[in-house]
This record gives sequence, structure tokens and C-alpha cells, in this order.
Amino acid sequence: MLPSREIRSFAKINLYLEIVGKRTDGYHDLITLMCLIDLHDTLRIEFDTPATQVACNHPDVPENESNLAVKAASKFFDAINSRDHISVFIDKKIPVGAGLGGGSSNAAAVLNALNHWYRFPLPRNALMDLGAQIGADVPFFVYGHPALATGIGDRIAAYHHHLPAYPIVLIYPAKPLSTAEVYRKLNFGLTKSKKINRKNTFRHIREQDITCILYNDFEPTAFKINPEIADAKSLLLALGAGGALMSGSGSTVFGIYPDLKDAHNAFANIKGRHPQWEVFISRLRIG
Repeated sequence: MLPSREIRSFAKINLYLEIVGKRTDGYHDLITLMCLIDLHDTLRIEFDTPATQVACNHPDVPENESNLAVKAASKFFDAINSRDHISVFIDKKIPVGAGLGGGSSNAAAVLNALNHWYRFPLPRNALMDLGAQIGADVPFFVYGHPALATGIGDRIAAYHHHLPAYPIVLIYPAKPLSTAEVYRKLNFGLTKSKKINRKNTFRHIREQDITCILYNDFEPTAFKINPEIADAKSLLLALGAGGALMSGSGSTVFGIYPDLKDAHNAFANIKGRHPQWEVFISRLRIG
């Protein structure tokens, strides 16, 4: 039997996301505060396989070299001058194309797992640099702690201020959004109406004030593309969330709740009203 390891690959949410400009290369500069949550995929990695391959129990996840987990393995082996291979099976729980970073998380999980298996040949900053070659969010997942990201999301700075581990309820309206379409339809005139003073807010946030930073430039555009996202946000607020926001470029919306009982009550209510939606209870991972 081949040696293997089972690892968890966590989702993320964006507590703040501001688009600050368009670059000459066609990408956009942004600033975002990201945090992992307990919702996760499970990856089973087999080592010393004849070829690098991936399989997944979700039909929309590619099982070829375009999969980010495969790209991560290839980047890692190239970096350490190895001809080794692995096989990865992804038990997918994070919704696909939902603004929760599932594919990027899988890539980072493979990078971290391989680095551990090979007894840490690469420092974390080198792993993060490899991750940036795969996708803008991958360095954050390699880092694995609350962080402020700038550039196209690939420049990571530790967020040292306290974030409470509040329970959250997530709604995925079962319709993915195309990130490219959201960017293409982004109206910068609409995105300038509700900016917070992020320097002061990010510096002085207190536990009871976490909801005051919630902001996402993509929401107005996403709401026009799929009004169910706005409906999901409104429902979370109506069911007692202290604040609610779409994560990333959508289409998942999360609500922050004061305690687990309130979160469970909201979860049950939403499942009863909207059985077509995917609904999850999770928690911020602050450690």
C-alpha cells in the first residue's frame, strides 16, 4: 500500500473587499481582509505514485492538469528538483465557484502537505510565492491565518488584531457566478459610495464591532446578475445576523451571528424556506 495522508482544506470569506484600480495587465488591484472558516474539503494524498493525478466527487471539478491541486504538485516538485508524483482525491464540501476559494485552498493544502512530507525544504514565503503562480488567493491559504491582502490579492500581510470566532451561516444560492463576468460588469461609480476608513477601522476593531467592517465592492454588480444573492443577504439579516456580506465575487453570502443557538435557528429557518439553496453553519478560524 502506498503511503498516504488525509488533510483538511478550509474555505475562506472576505470580511472586506475593495477594488482600488485597474492595472495595465488587465487585472485589478484590491484590498481585502480574509479569514478561514471551518467549512472544508478533505484531501487524501497518496505519495510515490507513477504519475500525478486527481479525482473528485464533484462533477464540476476538473480531473486533469487544469486542477489547481495538480498545478500545485507540479510547481512544488519543480521547485525541489524532484521527479516524484502524487495522487489526490478531493472530497468536495466547499461549493464550487462560490467565492469561498475552494480550488485555491486545495492547491495550498497540497503545497503545505508536500512541504511537510519532504521535511520542509521550502520556507513558507517560498511556498507562498509558488502559490501566487497558481492563483491570487493561494498565498493566503498557504499562510492560513487572518490576513490583509493587496495587489491582485497575492500580497499577504498578517492581521494581528483580534477577530472573534463568531458562528456564521452561509447561503450558496446553487448558482455560481463567473468572476470574469463580475469584473467585466463592475461599475466603479457604484463602488465608491460606501467606503470605510479602513486604516482606523482595521486598526481599532473591537469584538463587538466586527460587523462594521463588512463591505464588498462586488455586491451591486452581483445582485444585478443574480438577485437571489441580495435575497439571501436580506434573509440572513432578517433572521438575526449582526451583519451579512457576499464573499469574494460571489455567489455565497454569509451572516455573522452572536451565538451558535441563533445560527442554528437561522439555518433551520432558511433550509425550510429555500430547500434549493445550500446552507452551512460554520465559524471563523482565527488561530
